[in-house]
Order: sequence, then structure tokens, then C-alpha cells
Amino acid sequence: MDPGQFFATSRLVIVAGKGGVGKTTVSAALARSAARTGLTTLIIEVEGKSGLASMFGQPPLGYDEVVLSPGGDPSGAADVLARTLTPDDALIEYLEDHGLRRISKRLVSSGAVDVVATAAPGIKDILLLGKVKQLERAGNVDLVVLDAPAAGHAITFLQSARGLLDAVRVGPINTQARDVLELLTDPARCQVMLVTLPEETPVNELVDTAYQLEDRVGVSLGPVVVNGLYPHLPGIGADPTTAAEEAGAQLLRGEARALAEAAEFRQRRSDLQDHQLERLNELLPLPQIHLPFLFDADLGPAELDVLSDALLDGVAGVDPTALGVGAPKIEDAAS
Repeated sequence: MDPGQFFATSRLVIVAGKGGVGKTTVSAALARSAARTGLTTLIIEVEGKSGLASMFGQPPLGYDEVVLSPGGDPSGAADVLARTLTPDDALIEYLEDHGLRRISKRLVSSGAVDVVATAAPGIKDILLLGKVKQLERAGNVDLVVLDAPAAGHAITFLQSARGLLDAVRVGPINTQARDVLELLTDPARCQVMLVTLPEETPVNELVDTAYQLEDRVGVSLGPVVVNGLYPHLPGIGADPTTAAEEAGAQLLRGEARALAEAAEFRQRRSDLQDHQLERLNELLPLPQIHLPFLFDADLGPAELDVLSDALLDGVAGVDPTALGVGAPKIEDAAS
């Protein structure tokens, strides 16, 4: 699939997954990849302190929009923008836009948002999603990438609109919830990309999350991103002593055994991830995009470009008929 076509499938991409699977890293790589196809992209984080900005070599994000990666280079890349959203800031902006500037900050400082959130569960989530909807509608960027909460919260986060529609039948909250639900359930405007690791528990949770999101929220699911894949190494099972002799090298005492144990560990890891990829393919009939494991403690712009290259290569192998408007539901595809 052409990357430009892929990133034009929906105007909002929500990236979700179990904590620790690299969801924020994938959000950054996704935005960088979209920008490299010429699309101005805005990343929105809602949990804060994610380290997302550091991957672009920038300081932590705030509520105001900043440029993480300026476009205009010879490659034709566009800007990558970013900002953090919080319920309090979203409420202040909403009230100020509706002529209530004088009371907006007083309500927040008094803890009114927490009181209302207790009385009407989901109100904080709808404040955030309402702002995301506003940014998507504004059309100031070509693509919005939302780094969603971790898997368990992601379901309640995205289900908040439907829940509030049932709880609040009239008024501005009902209108906001209805508008958000229309956004989430329109595949031309929104899709969810789930992230996992090639391990049993993350794969199980991803499959469960995928079916719940489609059944309970009604969102369109994009490709699954499998993060942290070890590359397959040729000749990994060779005898270290023999390999050293063929290379004209000499091993010190104990090195042959250590190398053999390391090779055995790497082979087990490769077998494990291949098994989990096969399980995921059987349990969830969605296209897969594979990203490599990077042996770096801190990810910066150079590492981000490595992931972006891999993501763009993965996109090229995606079947266009499996995505967007007209794509079959995963239950139908499984049958």
C-alpha cells in the first residue's frame, strides 16, 4: 500500500496498547513517517511525561502546540507538531470559547472538574476527546495522532462518549458526546492502531482489546504494530569454536561457552516471537506492521528514523482492502 494513501485513510489515528509495549514510541514513529510523506502531523499526548518529545530531541511538551520536527528539508518532509491535553486545560478553553472566561479558572482551581467527574463518570475523557474532535475538524493539519491511555483505560476512554449519551440525554454534554461518537465511528475520520510485543500476555491483551473496541465502541481498527522484534541472525546455531577458527580468531577460556549460551538464548527468543506472531495472525485477522528491537537505552532522532523506515516498509505490505471504509469487521474476517 502506498504510504501516502495509508496515512490519508483517516484524519485521526489513535494509538493504543498495554503499558510497556512502546505505544508512545510507535506514536512518534507514526507521526514521523506521515510527515515524511508530506503530511503535516500533530501528535497529542494525554497522560504526560511520556518522553515523546525527547525522541525528537526536544524538551517536554506543554498544552501549547510546538514544532517537534520542522519540515521543508530536501526530502519533502512536513512538520511534526505536538501538544499535551489535560481535562482541566480543555475545560478552561471550552468555557472561554463560550464566553465564560471569568469563571473558567476559578472552577478548575476549586476542583470542580473532579466533583463533576465523580458525579458523571467519563466527563474528563469527553473533555479530552472533545478537544481532539475540535482539532480534527479544524483541518489545520493533515493528520492527528493521539497517544491514547494504556489498554485498560483506552477502552473506557473511548467508550466514554457512548456512556454519557445514555446518562445525559440533553444539553451541551450530550451534544459533545454525540459529536465525539460520530468521529470515533467514522472510518474516514478515525481509526485505532493497536501496539503489542511478540509475547504471550501482550498478545492476549491486544486481541481482547481489539474485539472490545470494535464491539463496545464501534471504531475502525487499522494494522496491528508488533514492536520490539529481534532480527533473525543467520548461522546463530554454529559452534563458536569452529566459527572462530574459520574467522581466524582465537577465543579465550570460557568465551566459547558464553557465546553458545548467548546464541541459545537468542534462538529461543526468535522461536518465541515467531510463535506469538503466528498466534496473533490466527486470533486477530488484521494486517501486521513489524518494528525492530533497538538496543539503545534512550531513543533519539536517529533511532526514530530507523523505526520510521521500518514502519514505512511495513505499510508498503498492507492490503488496502483491509483498511478504512468498507473493510470487514474482524469477527467477519475471522469467519
